Amino acid sequence: QVQLVESGGGLVQPGGSLRLSCAASGNILRINRMGWYRQAPGKQRELVAYITPGGSTSYPDSVKGRFTISRDNAKNTVYLQMNSLKPEDTAVYYCRLWSPPSSFDYWGQGTQVTVSS
Repeated sequence: QVQLVESGGGLVQPGGSLRLSCAASGNILRINRMGWYRQAPGKQRELVAYITPGGSTSYPDSVKGRFTISRDNAKNTVYLQMNSLKPEDTAVYYCRLWSPPSSFDYWGQGTQVTVSS
C-alpha cells in the first residue's frame, strides 16, 4: 500500500505564490511518475504537471511558465511551485504517483488552493 500526503495549499491573492508538497510512503516502485492534477467545481480533473524518474517535465499551456514541478527521489517527495497565480487556478490539487503501463497508480486526498482578493 502507498500513502500520499499533500500539504501547502491555502488562500493567496492574485499574482501570489504557493508551494505544494506531496510525500509518498509505503511500497513504492522505483520507476514511477509523479504529478499534480487539479479539479475546479463543476469541471473535470485536469493534469497540471508531471515529472518522470529521469526529471523530464510536462505542463499544459495554461500553467507553462508559471508552475514548476520538481522531485526529491531520496525523500519520495514531489513539489509544485506555483507563481503568478490567477483566480482560474482555484481548485483542489491532487498528487498522483503512477508507473505506466502497470496498475501501480495512487492519488492523494487533495489540497485546496484558492486564489482570490
